Amino acid sequence: MPTSLTLLRDAEIYDPGKRGRHDVLLGGGEILAIERRIADLPLAACTVVDLAGARLVPGLIDSHVHLTGGGGESGPASRVPPVAFSALTLAGITSVVGLLGTDGTTRTIASLVATALGLREHGLSAWCWTGSYEVPPITLTGSVRSDIVFVDPILGVGEVAISDHRSSQPTFDELARLAADCHVAGMMSGKAGVLHLHLGDGPRGLELVRRALDDTELPPRVFHPTHVNRKKALFDEALELTRRGVTIDVTAFPVDDGEDAFSAPDAIVKYLESGAPRDRLNCSSDGGGCLPTYDADRRIASMDVGKPAAVAGALTELLARGLPLEDVLPVFTSNVATLLLLPRKGRIAAGADADLVVLDANHRIRDVFARGRLLVRDGKAVVSGMFEAIKT
Repeated sequence: MPTSLTLLRDAEIYDPGKRGRHDVLLGGGEILAIERRIADLPLAACTVVDLAGARLVPGLIDSHVHLTGGGGESGPASRVPPVAFSALTLAGITSVVGLLGTDGTTRTIASLVATALGLREHGLSAWCWTGSYEVPPITLTGSVRSDIVFVDPILGVGEVAISDHRSSQPTFDELARLAADCHVAGMMSGKAGVLHLHLGDGPRGLELVRRALDDTELPPRVFHPTHVNRKKALFDEALELTRRGVTIDVTAFPVDDGEDAFSAPDAIVKYLESGAPRDRLNCSSDGGGCLPTYDADRRIASMDVGKPAAVAGALTELLARGLPLEDVLPVFTSNVATLLLLPRKGRIAAGADADLVVLDANHRIRDVFARGRLLVRDGKAVVSGMFEAIKT
């Protein structure tokens, strides 16, 4: 964590609401002051960066990244490599939540936790979900509750698969009990206690979640379905759940013309136009995850890999379409921070963490500060992961 001060001059601040042009003083990993004009400080103690009116936004928060790599659904050779540190920073991601997917057998929670801790040492803010697609979930300590309560980076359980041929086909009782464990463990630990749900393209859709809202006392905030834009009808289902208090997550995966799916930008526009609660929509990348295409026998016909940069790409596209930054930015910042109970993230305010992104004139990521440390300058990484520069 940097010990010197950084003074950002003349920033057009979105916190995520539009706040006008201010100076921002950073120190000790947090935002120390925001004023119209901050007096000059001794040069020996302060680095001054003149933003000349460039837009300054909170660092992006990605709640769905396969940090240790996803895949493995087409044999051992199909295991996706781990996500590089600079792949996150170049995408403007300063806070990340890692997870396992289909493979909770050759991938482990121990490795995932260690990877999150390693990212923290490099300067990012990192957490993870315990479990994987399968039910009962794999854990580190022997139970979901103790994982959440005793393991610092673990915020909840995910990504548990429903409505998918790769899932464990969990029953309603199994899913309700798992959500209850998340809820109670979150209360005990002061963490989010969220059940992060992978949605496949099965016809049951969000039926289990609707039933949980109808038949249990669990609060809607516990359920966090993701990939809900993979089918247009599924997105419509998910949108209705937000009116009952559920926060949903769209994935910034590629969508072909004519495909029965919404791209992340299209889904976000549709959501904002629907009149649904604006604070209950998130967007994540599925970075490092396998994006398979299946044949009629549910065997992989082709495969792509999710990229952390897809989140920044979705934001760029929305702005290029003319949507106001203050309308779309919460989907990538404050909405996620609110769901995950991260009060120092997703906003620009005195006392908040100094996780900041500067956008260029074309709405792309220009500079990135994480806890006040400059990681990306002019679109190029100035800090890399320990092994990124080593050629093997």
